[in-house]
Amino acid sequence: MLLTLLTDIEGTTSSISFVKDVLFPYARRALPGFVRAHRDDPEVRRWLDVVATEHGSICDDEVIVETLQGWIDQDRKHTALKALQGMIWQAGYREADFTAHIYPDAAQALRLWHAQGYPLHVYSSGSVPAQKLFFGHSDAGDLTPLFSGWYDTEVGGKREAGSYHAIAARIGQPAEEIVFLSDVVEELDAAREAGMQTWLVDRRQDYPQPRHGEQTHGHRRVESFADIVLPG
Repeated sequence: MLLTLLTDIEGTTSSISFVKDVLFPYARRALPGFVRAHRDDPEVRRWLDVVATEHGSICDDEVIVETLQGWIDQDRKHTALKALQGMIWQAGYREADFTAHIYPDAAQALRLWHAQGYPLHVYSSGSVPAQKLFFGHSDAGDLTPLFSGWYDTEVGGKREAGSYHAIAARIGQPAEEIVFLSDVVEELDAAREAGMQTWLVDRRQDYPQPRHGEQTHGHRRVESFADIVLPG
């Protein structure tokens, strides 16, 4: 049976700078107007209420917006924030305000692996709708047809082994037959604890100081998807 590939996005298939310098500022600027216009939409209200509930004293939407903007500044991996950001980014992609950065070697490898029959899945802290928008409007075109499954933090935190057990169960394949690609060593540690195979993607554009030796925590290390060797 062919291995299944599970990949992170930010810092792995795509640059960290695109997310931090383009997507985050776009969402931060658009949040107040978006909430004013869509606060009564059930899905938007659902996530605003999640933020309000977590902060018992918060009941005003303007305060919720300020809280969300603070979370953006902190790069907080909160499911409610990610869901709302995804809705905002949808408009940006639709209006062609930007396209999503993807490293050429990643786009080439993903297409090759798909053609070779390897199932491809995504696991990112960004919401599933945001992931689909990202790959649907990438610099390399619409890559969504390459993927068979999408997972975000609703399945669990990316540094928790239980999340990878849950993903393997959803894929319906033993964890040992799943390869996880990420730039974050602690995420790879959790995936390995769950039984998955791992590759540390250590790109010079994102990590100017190479990580070697003990810094890799024993994970196989590459600087490009082109250096990943799969059987078959």
